Amino acid sequence: MAWTGIRDGSLYLQTDRPDSLTVRWVPAWQADANTEHLYLLNGQGHLVGERLIKADQERGEQQWPLLPGAASYRLEIPGYSFRRYAIEHDARTRALFSPAKVHFSAEAHDGDELYFKVQPGEQAVLAGKFHGGVRGLQARRVGDNKELTLALKPYRAYWQFDQVALPVANVEQIWRLHLQGNGKVAFWLDGTANLFAQTPAQLQPLRQDPGQVRLTLVNNVLGPTPKLGISLPYVVPPPSSYAVIEALKPQAATYYSLVDITAGKPDYEDRFRRLYQDRFGITRDITLLAGSQRQADLRADRISMSGLQAWLQSTRAMGGKGLHYLSFADEPNLNYADFASYQQLFESMADQVRANPANARAGVRIAIPASSRFTNGPLAENAADKRGIDWAQRLLAKFGDQVDALAWHEWMIRDLLATRVYRNSVRRAADLVGLDNNGRPRKALLLDQTNMSSGSSLSPYDQETHYAALWWTSVVINASADGLLDMLNWFQSADEPEYPKGMVRVLENQRFELKPVGLAQQFIQQHWLDQVLRLDNDAFEVDVLAMASDARRTLLGVNKSTRPQQVSLDGAFCPQVNAELVYFGPDNRSQSAAFNCEAGQIRFLLPGETLFALSWTASSSPQPATHQEAP
Repeated sequence: MAWTGIRDGSLYLQTDRPDSLTVRWVPAWQADANTEHLYLLNGQGHLVGERLIKADQERGEQQWPLLPGAASYRLEIPGYSFRRYAIEHDARTRALFSPAKVHFSAEAHDGDELYFKVQPGEQAVLAGKFHGGVRGLQARRVGDNKELTLALKPYRAYWQFDQVALPVANVEQIWRLHLQGNGKVAFWLDGTANLFAQTPAQLQPLRQDPGQVRLTLVNNVLGPTPKLGISLPYVVPPPSSYAVIEALKPQAATYYSLVDITAGKPDYEDRFRRLYQDRFGITRDITLLAGSQRQADLRADRISMSGLQAWLQSTRAMGGKGLHYLSFADEPNLNYADFASYQQLFESMADQVRANPANARAGVRIAIPASSRFTNGPLAENAADKRGIDWAQRLLAKFGDQVDALAWHEWMIRDLLATRVYRNSVRRAADLVGLDNNGRPRKALLLDQTNMSSGSSLSPYDQETHYAALWWTSVVINASADGLLDMLNWFQSADEPEYPKGMVRVLENQRFELKPVGLAQQFIQQHWLDQVLRLDNDAFEVDVLAMASDARRTLLGVNKSTRPQQVSLDGAFCPQVNAELVYFGPDNRSQSAAFNCEAGQIRFLLPGETLFALSWTASSSPQPATHQEAP
């Protein structure tokens, strides 16, 4: 049995006899600029297969054995994918495909057919989105040939889609889905299991057994935790927004400075910059120079230089509190035609900054290159020539003594199981700048903008739901895990009409409320400590970060799967003083939870799709770790 053209989704596989799973891939778009990962999990959620596909492996093949068992394997093809995947397995192995919602999940051919099941009493909805390929969905009920059609129409906003309600019945329904058209397709089910099969016989209940997580805490400090922040607006926010900003407790911020505005009015930014610093206590920030009307490719002309000088003057006047990183362009590897064009701007502006020593005394630091993605290429043609890590390496080679920090933006890592990419990108950044004698990066590492998707390519199923809370917590944990990162900022603070990707929802009459990801950020900040401790974790679906501040200890974690997980922790030396376990689940509320402590081991049952924080007071201070001790 073969599946072809998959770009984003999960394939669940269950077999009662030994089988072999074969995955092949071919390039779809800019594959030579992008590495990718495939993950194979067993029925208990343990990682039993992982394939790193390097950028130069545009075509390839991977095989894994499938062993008999009652629970299903899960093959994860994380989106956004730059390759087309074909999967083969024995026809007797039951296979169910769970596609992404709103984002396109596959490339289809006119006439492709799949089957899905609706249980008795369920109000199921068939939905789809037009991505320039498949133009319609036709569903026919197998029992009586009742037919429904759904035309897929183009919309102005990415997050808009089409849907049709299926009839409710008091018996099980099997439907045949017919894809009309060729190319990219997005289709999914709401109100019932979002699972599709190639034959009706494959539509068996999906079994996912409980998982086991073994954690071992080592009382060694790997480094500081990063400052967690958000991108803040280019206006004085209304007083009615102060409460939600204070609830988020940003320790850092990303700003823009629009050179054509400040060139004409040098004090334009002073009011909101001072408010953010003095009212909300943000003393670590990074500013990206740009032009109004989303102009990103600045030139070293009079307007740009006047805007730069206005920003420097404003920063000097702010009292010298904290560090203020400056990047001379927003995502230059995406927005400039070539490296030489950006290098010319960088050289001119860096000379201006360094010419006045008062800038450094005021906390001004230069960051490069604020790239769009880092180890992979931007979403642009010729992306292989524009990888952020390559542009950063070239800038460091020529201007290393003028550079204080390395900054980048990470987009399109939408899959919960793929968030460990963030840990890898931080490590790669640290390798690029090198480590000092204390094991610290020689340049500050700033991941100053991130979100699941770039621009406005958003799905409400992830952006507006608890999924975003799970995703952000996982990103925070992975990016912080080695104590190498200085700053991590969510983009952006509040929704905008064209970009509803904030932590805060804007209501009528200048009212604001935290979205699920904002509530998760509030939970994270309530338990955020100063130092990262070494923690060994054998789980794949559960991410955990160990932190310390003096005698306080906290484990911050997230169960990214729907299955419950039995967690055991060694190395905490229970019983402890003032120990507390708190869960933050799909209802977006914190609640105390119970744990057991026997023979020096803490154990608790972690529900599916739940954040947790385990806090206690330790009897000894953590010890500095050598760099070699880091996991």
